[in-house]
Amino acid sequence: MSCRYAAQRCAHQVRAASRLRPASASVAALSAVTPSRIARRHNSTEAAVDPKISGIVDQISQLTLLETASLVSSLKTRLNIPDLPVGGFAAAPAAPGGAAAAAAAEEEEAPAAAAEKSLFTVKLVSIEAGSKPKIIKEVKSLLGLSLVDSKKFVESAPKVMKESVPKEDAEKMMATLKELGATVTIE
Repeated sequence: MSCRYAAQRCAHQVRAASRLRPASASVAALSAVTPSRIARRHNSTEAAVDPKISGIVDQISQLTLLETASLVSSLKTRLNIPDLPVGGFAAAPAAPGGAAAAAAAEEEEAPAAAAEKSLFTVKLVSIEAGSKPKIIKEVKSLLGLSLVDSKKFVESAPKVMKESVPKEDAEKMMATLKELGATVTIE
């Protein structure tokens, strides 16, 4: 969930709650209703929860939106969780800032991958100018990108197309793209 979406939902809930409140209601009456709402909501989702987790949830629920966004970004960096593009395509090209983190992670995985090597990385090295439209269409279908994103992807070659691909799939991709006039490597 993006911060923008969370802020929109929060604002929507505040507006909806303000419409439901009667104009003549006093602050004391509203504060008396709020704990019962919270208790009902809390009890409806209550299950056997570890007290440690419950404490963390209580602390997080008291954070402001900006503090929550900061928490999410620091957790992503500490746990090495990549940012997904807005479209949600996991196979989409990574942002330029994430390239350094991906390279560091790739270096750590290199010794383990050398031992078994069942998954490969497919890299588009270059293309022939005359076959560019065909290659763009093929990249679009292989990666699930939009036409514009596929065009940008092909024009920015050399670029990694897919990572952790089984050998058979990597060879099929390589053969298909080579037929169309692209230079592809499997690492």
